Amino acid sequence: LMEEDYDSAKEYAKKMSGIFGEGNFFLEMQDHGIPEQRPVNQGVQRLARELGLPLVVTNDAHYLRKEDAEMQDVLLCIQTGKTVDDTNRMKFQTQEFYLKSEDEMKGLFPGCEEAFENTVRIAERCNLEFTFHEYHLPSYPVPEGYTDEEYFRKLCAEGFAERYPDPPEAYRERLDYEIGVISRMGYVNYYLIVWDFIHYAKVNGIPVGPGRGSGAASIVAYCMHITEIDPMKYNLIFERFLNPERVSMPDFDTDFSPERRGEVMEYVMEKYGADHVAQIVTFGTMAARGAIRDVGRALNFSYAETDVVAKLVPTMPLHLTLAEALKISPKLKEMYDGDQRVKTLIDTAMRLEGMPRNTSTHAAGVVITAQPVNTYVPLSRNDDTVVTQYTMTTIEELGLLKMDFLGLRNLSVIQDAEALARQEDPDFQIAKAPDNDPETFTMLAEGKTQGVFQMESTGMTGVCVSMKPTSIEDLTAIVALYRPGPMESIPKFVENKFNPGKVTYKTPLLEPILKVTYGCIVYQEQVIEIFRTLGGYSMGQADNIRRAISKKKQKIIDAERQTFVYGDREQKIDGCIARGVPEAAAQSIYDEIVDFANYAFNKAHAVCYAVVAYQTAYLKCHYPRQYMAALMTSVLDSATKISGYIAECRELGIPVLPPDINHSQDYFTVEGDAIRFGLGAVKNVGRGLIRAMAAKRAEGGAFRSLEDFLERMGEGELNKRAVENFIKCGAMDCFGHHRSELLAVYDQMMDSVSASRKKNLEGQMGLFAMLDEDDEAGKVPIPKLKELDKGELLSMEKETTGIYISGHPMDDYRPYLRNTHVVHIGSLMEEDNGFQDDQIVSVAGIVQTVKMKTTRNNSMMAYVTVEDDTASMEMLAFSNVLDQYGGYLRENSAVVITGRLSLRDDKEPQIVINRARPISDYADGSAPPEQPRNVNKSGTLYLRLPGEEGTLYPKIRCILNMFPGDSKAVLFFADTGRRRGTQCCIRESMLTELKNVLGEANVVLK
Repeated sequence: LMEEDYDSAKEYAKKMSGIFGEGNFFLEMQDHGIPEQRPVNQGVQRLARELGLPLVVTNDAHYLRKEDAEMQDVLLCIQTGKTVDDTNRMKFQTQEFYLKSEDEMKGLFPGCEEAFENTVRIAERCNLEFTFHEYHLPSYPVPEGYTDEEYFRKLCAEGFAERYPDPPEAYRERLDYEIGVISRMGYVNYYLIVWDFIHYAKVNGIPVGPGRGSGAASIVAYCMHITEIDPMKYNLIFERFLNPERVSMPDFDTDFSPERRGEVMEYVMEKYGADHVAQIVTFGTMAARGAIRDVGRALNFSYAETDVVAKLVPTMPLHLTLAEALKISPKLKEMYDGDQRVKTLIDTAMRLEGMPRNTSTHAAGVVITAQPVNTYVPLSRNDDTVVTQYTMTTIEELGLLKMDFLGLRNLSVIQDAEALARQEDPDFQIAKAPDNDPETFTMLAEGKTQGVFQMESTGMTGVCVSMKPTSIEDLTAIVALYRPGPMESIPKFVENKFNPGKVTYKTPLLEPILKVTYGCIVYQEQVIEIFRTLGGYSMGQADNIRRAISKKKQKIIDAERQTFVYGDREQKIDGCIARGVPEAAAQSIYDEIVDFANYAFNKAHAVCYAVVAYQTAYLKCHYPRQYMAALMTSVLDSATKISGYIAECRELGIPVLPPDINHSQDYFTVEGDAIRFGLGAVKNVGRGLIRAMAAKRAEGGAFRSLEDFLERMGEGELNKRAVENFIKCGAMDCFGHHRSELLAVYDQMMDSVSASRKKNLEGQMGLFAMLDEDDEAGKVPIPKLKELDKGELLSMEKETTGIYISGHPMDDYRPYLRNTHVVHIGSLMEEDNGFQDDQIVSVAGIVQTVKMKTTRNNSMMAYVTVEDDTASMEMLAFSNVLDQYGGYLRENSAVVITGRLSLRDDKEPQIVINRARPISDYADGSAPPEQPRNVNKSGTLYLRLPGEEGTLYPKIRCILNMFPGDSKAVLFFADTGRRRGTQCCIRESMLTELKNVLGEANVVLK
């Protein structure tokens, strides 16, 4: 109709009407104020009259209200990477694409009453009913002769006898209680489904985590080997997982080895049918800072303008909204009130905040249904994956079985390290290792946590040094406490642990609950126990109120105080007073619960991760070569991580041998007292080639020369790039030739071997010719050449593996830097590094790449990548710096760079360069570079405290312990005049923290 071809439109309308049948094909009219729509609507009405087809009027709704048009336009700009000022971009022609009222629609189409009635008729014919809290679980096929219930009880009984050969009666009662709850709530089949795929994984050698989330609190799960955590040992509460007083689906999340997680998903799809299994969609939403950055780009703000505003939004508390940020950030409010452009930016961001920004596939979520998935939910495709269009929350509300199949790399590390350990200790099993090994805990207390699951960040290392864990319970507390919010309790926890005599309880009833955490509320389970023991709540009631407090439901929180303190007969809750708790103590305890319940952690989950942390620590402590080899194998695709772990091997005194085609496998292996570099980390070398090489070695012994290697390896298995990379990385040094010599000849030698092989295949050589031919004829001699210099060799290693193997270019320069204030780049890249945005720092390293770019004002800038022996970092050099220092910023040059640290929440840390100098300038002991505020300082630190009592001293001690070192610190207590000496690493970030607590006058460095 737009092309004025009415006859073709009429024929097509006839055809479609015939296909769909009378009453099922409608002609649609729309009016969004677009001129082209009016003649189309006239043509549609003519078709309806001539063909007797029904009309319907609609509006293309892309947003709810007319005033939302501007926001939708901004979202379009964000989606397409354009700005609102761009003229050549996707843009809606009018602002009429909203959900219009009946009166508005009738105003657009007067006299079309039948079309409006048809709109209603179509809506009435759409019949979709949601049923909530009715479960649609697939049926697990139990063995013949059993019902679901019978088979479930059989598995429980067998597992209980295995787990507890001589069980206390309380354990049997707990099992019977859980079985009863699971059976009454209809979750027997659910447990069987979970047991089945975990059983499949374990039987097939697929690493499975000990548990995850609150499911580890179930003794039934422990007996069925769904989990490996004994809930009785750690006092875990079943009702935190399955609450008879709160009807909601239980939720077993499971960690698998990432490499083999797909096998479990394939098993589930095969078991229940591919059309009964789908992954789940997830929506990325705009958080406060992200909304400002996105909107700033769309409104054509410069990066610098947007960055200033975004960084004024506090990162704590978590999930802070922009409206809340304006209340607590005076500088942000000042900019908002004083700058109209900033006000527009923030107002627009507030309207878009929390809206979906993009869709993706949930990393772990899988739905398994009784009928095909599309019976219950609409499906779509993300790349090659079939996903639900409903999110995880909606899936659960519809009563569908949702599982989380997560990948945890450390499970592969544990399995691989265990296998390597068994090569010298055949009986070793990590599952049977003692869980109270003193040497392992000593290692953690000394801060040797690199490579230990959950413990290797700088902050976690500091907590380990401070807390000096001596049990898995302590590790559980560390996992739970080292998060925003609970971290404030760490000093009190540490002080109480080392001074148990100072721990006091507001009522003796609290001691059995809080003793394990030295008088501190750390876990959600403790909150539940306090409500149950002190207030007289049932487990279910206690968990419900815990959930309400954690979700900050203020009305419930206020109302529940009365019940907790005084009781409630209707709910059969005694209250604290009736149980002997003084009123003032009860009120104080309730205040403490409300303050901390929002941050309290699920103990069951913390125990699971503490066990994995302990196992990795045990392996590192007792089988360090095996563990570090497995750890490096797990990060073959990350040169940065391998480099960091090689540095840790140096600290442990473990040599890392270079790659060698006669000794290396595709992964890192243990070789005597050393670790052999894995060929899988060499670029352009496939696993198939490495395995073929291993097979040739097993068949005919070690390769004796380059020629022998080329002759024995088939052409289809080998290419020139792979051979070149083997030579460059040092894997062929075993042949006794310089790399320069092999590089000069390998290409010609490969051609010669290939030609000889082809000649033999073509049968061109007769028997007598072969006998007469000189064996040496046709062979390519290896020339005698001078070896490349050390820098070139290292550069080739870096090129082919991503890391320096035989040394590091910085090795020769370290003596020059001994008295300077440079920091390791790796320390800047850590998430909780203690550095501040805009802080001046100095680093030393090798320039890897320099990429020049022209800015909007036609000046030059450069992206400079610099690497030391801990990490690499991108740095920015603007035109003024390039004019002055550009000569030093060349690839492979060794430089000291001083600049401003840029920490953004959406990018890796960067340095904006202020100046650069060759490291060689420091050979004569010249002045050090500008001193950053977070480098080690020299001198003695003097701290003045009011006294040893109260919370101040433990807090100061914790701060000092989080900066381990050998600098002297003296604490002076004003009330007694006593002094205490200790040691620490004096850094500006630590001094700032101490001054915030004690006041500037009470912190002196001399």
